[in-house]
Amino acid sequence: MTERSKIAGLAVAALVGAFAGAALTGRRGARAAAIGGLAGAAALTATEAAARARQRPGEIPAWWSRVAMSGALAASAGWLGGRLTGAGPVPVGVAAGAVAGGLGLRPQKVALGPIAGAVAGAVWQRAAGRDVPPAVVAASAVVGYRALAALLFRDTQVGLLAERARAEDLPFVVPLEARTGYVGTGYVRELAEVLGGAYREDAPEAGIVASLDDLAGPGFDPSGVDPLVREFYERTTRFRLDIVPEWRLWVRPGYLLYRTLVARPLGQANLPMNQRETVRGVNSRIDTITPDGTDVIGVRGWIRSFADTDEPIYVGIYTTYRHDGRGYVSVGFPVPQGSFTATLQPLPRPGGGLVLTSSSALAHPGHYLTFVDRATRELTTLAVHGFTERLDVFTEDGELRAAHAFSLYGLPFLTLHYRIHRKRPTRA
Repeated sequence: MTERSKIAGLAVAALVGAFAGAALTGRRGARAAAIGGLAGAAALTATEAAARARQRPGEIPAWWSRVAMSGALAASAGWLGGRLTGAGPVPVGVAAGAVAGGLGLRPQKVALGPIAGAVAGAVWQRAAGRDVPPAVVAASAVVGYRALAALLFRDTQVGLLAERARAEDLPFVVPLEARTGYVGTGYVRELAEVLGGAYREDAPEAGIVASLDDLAGPGFDPSGVDPLVREFYERTTRFRLDIVPEWRLWVRPGYLLYRTLVARPLGQANLPMNQRETVRGVNSRIDTITPDGTDVIGVRGWIRSFADTDEPIYVGIYTTYRHDGRGYVSVGFPVPQGSFTATLQPLPRPGGGLVLTSSSALAHPGHYLTFVDRATRELTTLAVHGFTERLDVFTEDGELRAAHAFSLYGLPFLTLHYRIHRKRPTRA
């Protein structure tokens, strides 16, 4: 970690601590709020400094420092929520716990969050009535939830894989970030302005991979793939897709919250909630960037959006690479200043189909969240454990079908069923 990034981290901690301290003590007047802000800034800065001093290369900051930061953030959010809604201790606790549990991703944590928050709110209400500051309730709910979750769920959810690494050292990561707060369907065009090269929107005869032969290796022989499946991967723009989403009931509330607060404002990973939404139709195109001095496509961006509004569904950058005699597919989903990458292993499917899966005993397949340093292009990458996906593309009665299944810690939460049709030829 550079001296500059350490200073930036301490500055953020001081700012978050100041807001939290003021929120916790503000009911006692402006003087108390000012003193609380100074105390909060000092305490959280000291916590951050101690955690960074103990942090070893390849490790994320200590658990106790992360809990302190989340409690401080919850205090500010609880104060704001109380001012806007006038809610009592129990609703504030439930809301704070639900957000913290939702960020834990695991279904058990999603369920535990609001329960822990409700208990914290009820304890405060019994002890001090409705007069307890919402910031206190929210902070204690989140800290209590984090402590309880650490006792109950001991396996690692996220691990620091690399810090300030070169892109060539992490071939399973797509190091292309969004440079603004919105990704959207124009992402590849904006990327071309940064990278240079020839940009082509909706490139004809383009595929999400150049050739399935690039994926050959032990356990996968591309010659056994059905020609129609091969054509879909190598000439994706010849086809249109109809999606039928199948969400599990337990994940629907959390996804609705995520979609409203994150996906739509971000213009990324905005999946349809039900089949009624898919009636709007889905546009599918591949935008490409070809570096100057070559005719080989360097960037392939598969962009899917709702047909009636062009609202983004997915913006994915598809790449292939080889390692130890095997080929892999890596799909990068740009987010502000980073990317979320799914690296998938190809496997044969009976009947000539193709499976791409992140569930593998090999080292590279998996999911990775990466921060890209804009100045140095160095990568800080987290491995996201417990999240798995499997994409089956196959033929059924002579037509293309696909099933894209997602799971968290072995619990399925979404399957996207695709009916894939060849586009009708257009007259010149």
